[in-house]
Amino acid sequence: MKLPVIKSLVQFAEENDVDYLHEATEVLEHISEISSLKEEELDVIGELISNIYGAIEVDKLVKEGIDKKEALNSFMSRVLGSIDK
Repeated sequence: MKLPVIKSLVQFAEENDVDYLHEATEVLEHISEISSLKEEELDVIGELISNIYGAIEVDKLVKEGIDKKEALNSFMSRVLGSIDK
């Protein structure tokens, strides 16, 4: 996951609608089922999906009243903490 990408997607959700992010994940998940995709292509799609789901989570935290910067930092801390386990 890349924090700048997640920040950009959160901004997009604020300016438009978080439903666009949900729809984008559906499209990417559908595309990922194509059997002729190469491993590298699947990795890129997986990274995009991860970043979008991260942005959806951060957007949810912001809507719950958490400051955007704090929400981003909290989310990334959880991600890094789960990797260490």
